[in-house]
Amino acid sequence: MPRRLTTALSAAALVSALVLAGCGEESATTPSTSLSKVTVEGSDPEKAPTVEVEAPLEVTSTESEVLTEGDGQEITEDDLVSLEAILVNGVDGEVVHSTWDTGAVGLDLSQPDLFAAFRTQIPGKTVGSRIVIASTPEDAYGDTGNEQLGITKDDPVVFVLDLQKATKVLAEAQGTPVKPAKDLPTVTMNEGEPATIEIPKGEKAPKKLVVQPLIEGEGDEVAKGDTVRVAYTGALWRNGEVFDSSANRPEQPFFEFEVGAGQVISGWDKGLEGQTVGSRLLLVIPPADGYGSAGQGDTIKGNDTLVFVVDILAAY
Repeated sequence: MPRRLTTALSAAALVSALVLAGCGEESATTPSTSLSKVTVEGSDPEKAPTVEVEAPLEVTSTESEVLTEGDGQEITEDDLVSLEAILVNGVDGEVVHSTWDTGAVGLDLSQPDLFAAFRTQIPGKTVGSRIVIASTPEDAYGDTGNEQLGITKDDPVVFVLDLQKATKVLAEAQGTPVKPAKDLPTVTMNEGEPATIEIPKGEKAPKKLVVQPLIEGEGDEVAKGDTVRVAYTGALWRNGEVFDSSANRPEQPFFEFEVGAGQVISGWDKGLEGQTVGSRLLLVIPPADGYGSAGQGDTIKGNDTLVFVVDILAAY
């Protein structure tokens, strides 16, 4: 993968810490009185609301309530959702985390180890809504709790969520084909397999980053700070050898990263920003925007020019 080591807490790591469940069973979603003991004040989406819980809170079944109805699309069970969140421990009423302090996160509602509270309560709500969820321990941190947040396996959790965006995931690039410039590598796509990348014979590698759309998508424009889901194949300019491809991991044939956060080589950050979802890009990345004079592992040598074919499947 074109990942660069970083000491920063990535969006994926944050999601893992906050909203990936243990191994508990889902509880029923029949009405209870737990939400009557939760008060949420504040209407400015740019500021964190104030959440007060009459603790200790007893939650016998997970339930939710819409506090502010959004006018966006209805969220479905397989969407990627961007949201802000406040987490409150129902035992003592203490706020244990607020993404208004750390930055919005993205959730894949189709992910089986995501909180059952989210998978059952967010679908059917609309983008732009603020909702509150009172979750049983089983539907939140399951059998393990979350030591980082001070939540035990027996603690109910209250979530206040602002649902900012919902995105459908494409299976592959789709849009308008674009005729590439001359003297660039040619690409042949193979369903379920890495792309075939043919390097032009006798041509010297470009010294500057090349971003050549092969398909121009019709989705949203990718902005700095967006988390993108991509499928890709990478090859070396000097011999055309494929050194990595998401197609080689059928259990998860995609890769996600935050654009502009330095989680990947700079050629990817620069190349994807401003492009549209649904696009297929040919990236020719000189060493300065790749792995430089150090190279990477045994395959990518110092000062290698890299060639990637990247499908932008979603941004959220």
